[in-house]
Amino acid sequence: MKEILVRSFSGLLYVSLLIFSLYNKHVFILLFFLFGLICLAELKKLIQYKSFVPFIVFTVLYGVFGYWQFVMKSNDGLIEATQILQVITIFVQLFLIKDLFTEKNIPLFISKKIIITTFYLSSGFVFLVLIANYHQTFSPLIILGAFILVWTNDTFAYLVGKNFGKQKLFPSISPKKTVEGFLGGLFFASVASYFIATFTETLSFNHWLILSIIISVFGTLGDLIESKFKRQANVKDSGIIMPGHGGLLDRFDSIIFAAPFIYLFLRIINYVS
Repeated sequence: MKEILVRSFSGLLYVSLLIFSLYNKHVFILLFFLFGLICLAELKKLIQYKSFVPFIVFTVLYGVFGYWQFVMKSNDGLIEATQILQVITIFVQLFLIKDLFTEKNIPLFISKKIIITTFYLSSGFVFLVLIANYHQTFSPLIILGAFILVWTNDTFAYLVGKNFGKQKLFPSISPKKTVEGFLGGLFFASVASYFIATFTETLSFNHWLILSIIISVFGTLGDLIESKFKRQANVKDSGIIMPGHGGLLDRFDSIIFAAPFIYLFLRIINYVS
């Protein structure tokens, strides 16, 4: 009972902080900067990277691509740079997805560690901020909707998998994840997209439906990639900052991996509309 209470309290605190930050763009920028630093510290520990350089890189990327466009409302020379960052980030993520389909460990030589901390994590937080800056104005309901889809997918993937799961998804990486659980999470995230579209009045239902698929697929892949990092490090959780949940990266692994693809889709619908 005590463990359930501790887990519930830490989870409620995390969700409350996130929702509270959506009321003010400056609070949002600051909170996600702190979240990013914590997640980066946890990732560095997982991949055994002791250098301080990733913190400098994260601060520069977050400041230039996130804060400067978001708060200063300046896009001078940054639109093209953001597109380049997005292409490189997605390219790196595709290689990480490829690593899921091999029994070998993800190679963690020094240049790979730099690439992972920069284009897997740091740029993931940059794109979270850019999603919240959709249409060049603070759009808290869009980023909130994305988080709700992640939470819905994770919750029902667990419930469906636990009760009906038989076929393992990636048994060598995450033995508890099942195909049935993945499909259950995808289905209920799709259902949730209707209510998000109805009550937020931000994007059309069709757009939210596509986003639910993007988030379910790439969020699950992000979860699996972090699980592989943890398995290589021989640890259960990325950290201990959230009692009953583990580390903060355990809560952000899905959304930061899906963020570049979410932002890409938002750019596409903005371009064609």
